[in-house]
Amino acid sequence: MRDNASNWLELASKVWNYRRDMLGVKESDELVSRMEELGRLMREKADAARLKLGIESLEGVLMRTGGAVYPKTSLVENVEFLLVAAIVILGIRTYFFQPFKIPTNSMWPTYYGMTAENFPAGASPPNAAMRVLRFFALGAVGRSMVAPRDGQVSVPLFIGAGDRYTVAYTKKPGRKWFIIPAQVKEYTFTVDGEPTTVQVPADFGESEFDDLVFGTFFPDHDALKAQIERARAAGQIEEVSQKLDETSNQVYLALRVPMGRSVRAGEAILRFDVLAGDQLFVDRVSYNFMRPSVGQGFVFRTDHIPEIERAYGDQYFVKRLVGAPGDSIEIRQPGIYRGGAPITGAKAFELNAGRVSPYRGYFNANHDDSRYSILFPGETITVPEHAYLALGDNSHDSFDGRFWGYVPEKDVIGRPLFIYFPFTRRWGPAK
Repeated sequence: MRDNASNWLELASKVWNYRRDMLGVKESDELVSRMEELGRLMREKADAARLKLGIESLEGVLMRTGGAVYPKTSLVENVEFLLVAAIVILGIRTYFFQPFKIPTNSMWPTYYGMTAENFPAGASPPNAAMRVLRFFALGAVGRSMVAPRDGQVSVPLFIGAGDRYTVAYTKKPGRKWFIIPAQVKEYTFTVDGEPTTVQVPADFGESEFDDLVFGTFFPDHDALKAQIERARAAGQIEEVSQKLDETSNQVYLALRVPMGRSVRAGEAILRFDVLAGDQLFVDRVSYNFMRPSVGQGFVFRTDHIPEIERAYGDQYFVKRLVGAPGDSIEIRQPGIYRGGAPITGAKAFELNAGRVSPYRGYFNANHDDSRYSILFPGETITVPEHAYLALGDNSHDSFDGRFWGYVPEKDVIGRPLFIYFPFTRRWGPAK
């Protein structure tokens, strides 16, 4: 009861300090009198019954004088609580530890972006209970593409240099969790000429989906290439126009290629789970007091890097820091050289230089690809003042500094601290 009385005195003090300039003399004197009386009972260590009477007497005055401070409805109290909680969370997120989701596999295998687990024909997909468990443990969300009729499956492909095949898709507005507006990639196959679609998040990697599709239909790349050649010889390949973005009028030429496999109506052409990318906390404090170190994970904003801003808008990227101001950097495949010597500072540097599986080494920019801007074979670059150079650990499939150059010093955010989801062997301190 003394604890209860102490709480009432604190509330009465709050009312007095907030509203004393608005109270009449009689109300003010009565409130002070009841506060002093309850305070005296507290000092005398009065019994519970006397304290209870003192509290009830004080409460009656507070009901008349409390205004917006007392009494409060449960709605007001809940709104205040939520607002304070939001302010605290936003403050922590802005100045101390920010949650960050890895969308792509440019830093694989150090950090995982979204990946797919395939359940091809003959493989048993998870049952309902296992799906719930996989959702909470791995962020796994099921996707499937179902045949609308009997017939042969055809897939639209972009065919690039070096027999590189990419499944054509269209970006379009979609929904996340059926509610939140979000961009998606929509893939459209045909079965005997009738279309069927599947959607994945816009950040889901093209190469991930390509591997998923080709792994479903063919044992290896040579088998895929042989099927394309057979279809071409038989005149079965059809040229189709494909929009890369539904909001644009620009179209691209794709080739609709039969996959050499027939399905029955209602049969799953593709069945897979999209697994969440690593989600981690970023330390936003350290770089306010010290310079980033070469070899550290490196998070930065992209709104002052035109090449990224045009393609992806204002985002946060995570790469590995390979060059500080004044550093000379050269890629001699498969390693990176800093100041003329093999770079040090991270285990990933050693694993890439040695091409220790699954690391594939670092790759130079390619003169045949106009998107690259620096680090061509034999080129040594010097990182300018107030800037940093960042590359992905998965150099073979990373949109990094080789394309868009340097990260402005003012856009540095922090370093990865802890992977908190999903609950895999990578859970724990970030590398």
